[in-house]
Amino acid sequence: MTRFLVIVFLVANVLSAIGVVHARHAHRQLFVELTRLVDERDELNIDFGRLQIEQATWAEANRIDHVARLRLGMKFPEAGDIVVVRP
Repeated sequence: MTRFLVIVFLVANVLSAIGVVHARHAHRQLFVELTRLVDERDELNIDFGRLQIEQATWAEANRIDHVARLRLGMKFPEAGDIVVVRP
Protein backbone atom coordinates (compact mmCIF):
# COMPACT_ATOMS: atom_id res chain seq x y z
CA MET A 1 0.00 0.00 0.00
CA THR A 2 2.76 2.48 0.89
CA ARG A 3 4.59 1.57 -2.29
CA PHE A 4 1.45 2.40 -4.28
CA LEU A 5 1.16 5.81 -2.55
CA VAL A 6 4.83 6.55 -3.25
CA ILE A 7 4.32 5.76 -6.94
CA VAL A 8 1.15 7.90 -7.07
CA PHE A 9 2.93 10.83 -5.40
CA LEU A 10 5.94 10.41 -7.69
CA VAL A 11 3.71 10.46 -10.79
CA ALA A 12 1.79 13.46 -9.43
CA ASN A 13 5.06 15.25 -8.71
CA VAL A 14 6.40 14.60 -12.24
CA LEU A 15 3.11 15.73 -13.83
CA SER A 16 3.15 18.87 -11.69
CA ALA A 17 6.73 19.62 -12.74
CA ILE A 18 5.84 19.15 -16.40
CA GLY A 19 2.88 21.50 -15.94
CA VAL A 20 5.13 24.14 -14.35
CA VAL A 21 7.66 23.85 -17.20
CA HIS A 22 4.89 24.14 -19.77
CA ALA A 23 3.38 27.18 -18.05
CA ARG A 24 6.77 28.92 -17.80
CA HIS A 25 7.48 28.22 -21.47
CA ALA A 26 4.10 29.63 -22.50
CA HIS A 27 4.75 32.67 -20.30
CA ARG A 28 8.11 33.28 -21.96
CA GLN A 29 6.60 33.00 -25.42
CA LEU A 30 3.84 35.44 -24.54
CA PHE A 31 6.34 37.85 -22.99
CA VAL A 32 8.46 37.77 -26.16
CA GLU A 33 5.32 38.44 -28.23
CA LEU A 34 4.34 41.31 -25.91
CA THR A 35 7.80 42.85 -26.20
CA ARG A 36 7.67 42.61 -29.99
CA LEU A 37 4.22 44.22 -30.09
CA VAL A 38 5.29 47.04 -27.75
CA ASP A 39 8.29 47.74 -29.99
CA GLU A 40 6.05 47.72 -33.06
CA ARG A 41 3.62 50.11 -31.34
CA ASP A 42 6.46 52.47 -30.47
CA GLU A 43 7.70 52.44 -34.08
CA LEU A 44 4.19 53.15 -35.34
CA ASN A 45 3.85 56.04 -32.89
CA ILE A 46 7.15 57.47 -34.15
CA ASP A 47 5.98 57.13 -37.76
CA PHE A 48 2.66 58.76 -36.87
CA GLY A 49 4.48 61.70 -35.30
CA ARG A 50 6.62 62.10 -38.41
CA LEU A 51 3.55 62.03 -40.61
CA GLN A 52 1.84 64.67 -38.49
CA ILE A 53 4.89 66.91 -38.81
CA GLU A 54 5.00 66.30 -42.56
CA GLN A 55 1.29 67.09 -42.89
CA ALA A 56 1.71 70.30 -40.91
CA THR A 57 4.64 71.28 -43.13
CA TRP A 58 2.70 70.68 -46.33
CA ALA A 59 -0.28 72.64 -45.02
CA GLU A 60 1.59 75.80 -43.99
CA ALA A 61 -0.03 78.91 -45.45
CA ASN A 62 3.17 80.38 -46.90
CA ARG A 63 3.95 77.10 -48.69
CA ILE A 64 0.45 76.93 -50.16
CA ASP A 65 0.75 80.56 -51.27
CA HIS A 66 4.14 79.83 -52.87
CA VAL A 67 2.83 76.77 -54.75
CA ALA A 68 -0.29 78.65 -55.87
CA ARG A 69 1.80 81.47 -57.29
CA LEU A 70 4.42 79.30 -59.02
CA ARG A 71 2.50 76.29 -60.28
CA LEU A 72 -0.97 77.73 -60.80
CA GLY A 73 -0.10 81.32 -61.64
CA MET A 74 -2.47 82.60 -58.96
CA LYS A 75 -2.18 86.01 -57.34
CA PHE A 76 -4.14 88.24 -55.01
CA PRO A 77 -6.62 90.43 -56.91
CA GLU A 78 -5.95 94.12 -57.17
CA ALA A 79 -8.30 96.47 -55.36
CA GLY A 80 -9.88 97.49 -58.68
CA ASP A 81 -10.59 93.86 -59.60
CA ILE A 82 -12.71 93.20 -56.48
CA VAL A 83 -16.46 93.50 -57.01
CA VAL A 84 -18.89 93.35 -54.11
CA VAL A 85 -22.36 92.04 -55.00
CA ARG A 86 -25.16 92.94 -52.64
CA PRO A 87 -28.55 91.28 -52.68
